[in-house]
Amino acid sequence: MGKNHVKEIREALLMSKAELARKAGVSPLTVDRIERGAACRMVTMRKIILALGLDVADRGKVFPEQDN
Repeated sequence: MGKNHVKEIREALLMSKAELARKAGVSPLTVDRIERGAACRMVTMRKIILALGLDVADRGKVFPEQDN
């Protein structure tokens, strides 16, 4: 499992897991798994980043371990 900043960014935006899931078009369970550090596909990462109001170029801020 890798470390990411999805939960910190989501909470800073006062956004619930359900709201993030709805905006990203994924299930709340998927958001929960990602926040706990489970691996996810590139397309899911992209959806999460965009749903957080960030640009894909900000990938390293959300998923720093995937930035290599």
